[in-house]
Amino acid sequence: MSKIDFNNSEKNIKEKTIDNKDTIRLQKYLADCGIASRRKCEEYILNKKVKVNGQITRKLGTKINPKVDKIEFDGKEVKSQNEKIYILLNKPIGYVTTAKDQFNRNTVLDLVKTDKRLVPVGRLDMYTSGALILTNDGEFVYKVTHPKNEVEKTYNVTVKGIVKNEEIEKLRHGIKIENYITKEAKVKILKIDEEKNITRIQITIHEGKNRQVRKMCEAIGKKVLALHRSKIGEITVNDLKIGEYRPLSQKEIKSLI
Repeated sequence: MSKIDFNNSEKNIKEKTIDNKDTIRLQKYLADCGIASRRKCEEYILNKKVKVNGQITRKLGTKINPKVDKIEFDGKEVKSQNEKIYILLNKPIGYVTTAKDQFNRNTVLDLVKTDKRLVPVGRLDMYTSGALILTNDGEFVYKVTHPKNEVEKTYNVTVKGIVKNEEIEKLRHGIKIENYITKEAKVKILKIDEEKNITRIQITIHEGKNRQVRKMCEAIGKKVLALHRSKIGEITVNDLKIGEYRPLSQKEIKSLI
C-alpha cells in the first residue's frame, strides 16, 4: 500500500468538504448536537470515539459537511437537534455532573425528563448543590464556560470555625491553591455562629477550576461543611426547590452570552 493510500481516510474527508460553504469543524458539530462541550468532544476525537463516513478520525480541526457526511459517536449516528433546550436545575447533593457515569452513580440527567440529549454547562461536584444549567446547545456551553467571558458563579459556603476579616481579604485578593493563585473574588460573611463554631460566607468567582471554592476555604484553614451554588451570572435558583428544574427565559439566556 502506498503512502498516499495509508492516509486515505483523512484525505477523503478533507477533499470531500474543503470547498463547501456548509462545512464545520467536527468538534463544534458534535458539541452543537449536544454530545458534550467542545473541549470534551476534542477528547472524544483523540480517543477514537468518533467516525466520519465509517472511518475513525483523530485529527482535531477536521471539517465535515453535516448535509453529506455521516458522523458517529460511540457507534451511533449523530444528528443535529434543531430545537435548542436550556434548563436550570437546582442540583441535589449525591448526583454527579456528567451525562454518563462510569461507576453507574446517579447523574443530574436522571432528574430531568426529556428525550433530548443534554449536557451540563460546567460542573458541580457530587457533594455540592445548587444552580446548574443543562442544554443541547454546544455553542452556548462554549461561551458560558470559556474563561475569557468571565461568567460569575456565586456560592454560599458553611465552614467549620470562625472566619476572620484578614482571611476574607486573602480570599478576595487571590490565594494560592495547589500550583496557581486565584483571581480576585467577591467575598463576604453572611453569618457567624460562635456557639456552633461555624461561619457562612458568600464567594463569587468567575474562574472554573476544579473544586476551587473548597480549595480556597482549605487554603485559609477552614473545612467546608456545606456548599451551595446560588447563582450563575444573575440567574438564581431561589424559585426552585432542590431537585426541581425549569426552562431558562430568553432574557436569561442572552444575559450569559
